[in-house]
Formats: sequence, C-alpha cells, structure tokens
Amino acid sequence: MNLKQFIFIGAMGMTLQGCNHISNFSTDSINKYATPQALIDQKKLNAANGGAKEYVYDWGQQQKSTEPQALYPRKYLGSYCHAKGGKFGLLYKSNLHLVKDQAQKKRLMANGNVKQGIGAYECVLPDERWIVSIEPTAEGKLESNLSARAVSLQTRMLSADEAHQWYKNIGGNSTEKKTTKNAVTTKNSKIEIAKEPDNKKDTEKKKESKPTVETSQNVTAPVVETPQQQQLKAYVTARRDLSKGTNKLNACNSAQRAYNYGKLAGTNASVYIDSGMLVARCLTSVPAYSSRFSNPKGQANKILQNLASNYNHAGAKRMLKQGQ
Repeated sequence: MNLKQFIFIGAMGMTLQGCNHISNFSTDSINKYATPQALIDQKKLNAANGGAKEYVYDWGQQQKSTEPQALYPRKYLGSYCHAKGGKFGLLYKSNLHLVKDQAQKKRLMANGNVKQGIGAYECVLPDERWIVSIEPTAEGKLESNLSARAVSLQTRMLSADEAHQWYKNIGGNSTEKKTTKNAVTTKNSKIEIAKEPDNKKDTEKKKESKPTVETSQNVTAPVVETPQQQQLKAYVTARRDLSKGTNKLNACNSAQRAYNYGKLAGTNASVYIDSGMLVARCLTSVPAYSSRFSNPKGQANKILQNLASNYNHAGAKRMLKQGQ
C-alpha cells in the first residue's frame, strides 16, 4: 500500500465516521443536550479553546462524492432543532467578513458546500427562539491530505439583538459606502456643469462637503468577542432581567448559555458559578423554562451539587438543603 492509498483510506474512514454520527443523531437522547450551546460544546463543533475549528469543504477530485464536513455544524443544529419540534432556517446570509485574506474569501465564496453551511440560522420553537451563527475565519489545504481544502468555522449562539447588530451593521456598511460614493459623484457632476465656478457660495459648499465624505467612509466592522466576553455578557443580561422579573425565559436561556461555557481559562470562577446558580433558580421557579425538562428539579440538583462539591459554594449548599 503506497502513501496516497493510505491517506485516501484514512480520510474516507474519518468522513464515514462523521456521516454515521449525523445519521444517528436523531436516535440520540434529546434530553442529553439541554440547550443548543450544550450541543455545540459536547459535539465539539468548535476548537478546544472555543475558537474556529477546521472542516473539509472540498475533498479533491478522487473523493468528489464524499460529503463535505463543512456542513456538519449546520446539520447538527438543524437536526437538534427539528427533533425538538422546531423550524430551522437561514436568518442572515454571511458575507465572510471574518476572512481577511481576499484569495481565501474568493475560493470560499465560489464553493456551494461552504455557502450552504454558513450564516445565522434561526430555530423557532413553540415556546422559544434561538439563533446560531456559523462563520468562516480562514481557509487552506488540509495538512493530512494536501488534495483536500478545509475551512475554519466558528459556531456561536447569539441573541436576536446581537444577530441584528452583527449582520445588519456589516450589510449596512457596504450600502452606506455605495450611497456616499453616489453622493460624491452627483456633487462633482453639478460642480462641473455649473456656469460660474468662481461663485463663492458654491466653492464654500464644495469645501465643506469634503470632510463629511471622508468621515462617512471610515466605518469599521464589529469586533469579534472572545468566549470570555460572550460568557460575561450572557450572565450580565440574565442577572439583570431576572432581578427585574422581565423576559424571564430569555434570561434563563442566557444564564444557561453562560453556564455552558464552563470555567474558561483566564477568568475567575465567579461568572461560571453565579450563572449556574441562576440556571438552578430558573429550573425551580420559572415554569416557562423548567417545563422543557423532564426532571427540572433533578437538573437543578445536579448543577447545585457540582457547585457545592467542586467550588464549595455556600449558596448551592443552602439550596440543596432547602430542597431536601
């Protein structure tokens, strides 16, 4: 067996294994994944550090019929949504704004397998709605198989406001730039046609318009938040809304999302612990949230036992005693 055959067989094995996981997903216990964020974490759709993970989108000429891995994140989350009785569909298209290399972006935009699996997707359920973003960050040859090409995908949960800001702002920037350029062209045309170029008022207007044009063109894309920032943001939102008694279901979902990040490197445990306490509270006192679980009290006790045993949290110990 030569090296090419060995690489080919190895790649096929890895692909078939991935396909089996996708096809068998519907038979998994749905309650195993309390939230879509739990699915992302447990299925390891992102890299270990929470960043983008490599997926093959083109296996090359010899494996043209092999299913591309780049569709896995979308398929997993779509299957999860459908298994819960929801409707899953594309909410915002991706313009690959995180891919900085223009050659890489061009290759990805020309590939249908990539375009089918990226963007912001919405799952609409009877009692809730969630949004997941799947965005490419880079592209290149696969180290283990040089005839294949891979795309790095980052999968993360977004609130409705975050998704609107993230995708609409970027789409709006390109529109604003086109509008600005058209406005400049129109103004210049009027100046050329004017019969009296020495008119002081026209000259002053022309001078005043220049700084405005330059300012409007300096638009920057939103900064990508780190997992630590996303966790803190979700926790703060959950704590604020639960303390006010408003948007309780969304607040509980935010708390669950923050807790599912776990104890992240470079942070103290307080955000993770406090998020867990909020989730336990939701499971025992927010019916709209707890009704999604077959045994909400058991789920809450599991979280509290984790916090009491591993972090010696007094509040968790107290809640466990009260529940006995």
